[in-house]
Amino acid sequence: MLRRLLRPNLAIGGSIVLLLVLVALLAPLLAPHDPILDANLMYAGEPPSPDFLLGTDDQGRDILSRLLYGARIALIIGLLVQGMNAMIGIALGVSAGYFGGWWDECVQGLTNVMLAVPTIVFALALMAVLGPGIPSLLIALGMTDWAYSCRISRAQVLSMKSRPFVQAARTMGYGPMHIMTRELLPNIAGPLIVVATMGVGSAIMAEASLSFLGLGVMPPAPSWGAMLSGAREQLIIAPWIAIFPGLAIFLTVLGFNLMGDGLRDLLDPQGRSRR
Repeated sequence: MLRRLLRPNLAIGGSIVLLLVLVALLAPLLAPHDPILDANLMYAGEPPSPDFLLGTDDQGRDILSRLLYGARIALIIGLLVQGMNAMIGIALGVSAGYFGGWWDECVQGLTNVMLAVPTIVFALALMAVLGPGIPSLLIALGMTDWAYSCRISRAQVLSMKSRPFVQAARTMGYGPMHIMTRELLPNIAGPLIVVATMGVGSAIMAEASLSFLGLGVMPPAPSWGAMLSGAREQLIIAPWIAIFPGLAIFLTVLGFNLMGDGLRDLLDPQGRSRR
């Protein structure tokens, strides 16, 4: 078991995610400066130095401090968004697979629509109506990326609802809600955990994209996407302002994807053997 846990993708991805969590929790202790209040135009655009390890932005704020606090925003939004997507997708997918009929057709049609249009397009449309800000961001992203969870949970339920343990639960008089939540859902949790883990990385990327466009977390909050947006005009003369937030986004998304891939191998050894 230990050798399976130490597989490269799971070990590397898990280490990156663990580091992100620790950084988010310990940001007040690790940050050398206040990410918002410690702005001094006299130090604007300073390159990395002993005083500012990663340099300063165009407002003279310490980039390292803003990255550390930005990890909190990225992690919280990623987990909340993926939690909302998972709840919607699993509820629709499990119920569609179990009941079938017209409800299954409706869910499948809606899922096909969501898969046909990129998530960011739906999110942009909702943000245009709701306006910028974190609550609007959570609603827009949390209601537009549930299609994969729905597809996978439906497929898993279809393959399991005729199993003997489900038939036994029906014979004992248990209702559909009990069977779906107590019998089916625990037995399909493995693939859903993998999808949810990778979905956190996708949610962080989507948040950064919307913040870059000025529709997500609003300045002066230290969002990585907003930091990238503010660095566009200084990209040539002060490239470190954009490089370090971009690296943070890249490593975070890579960590969640590697961990999800490792969990897939861990929870589905037969699939790993086939690959």
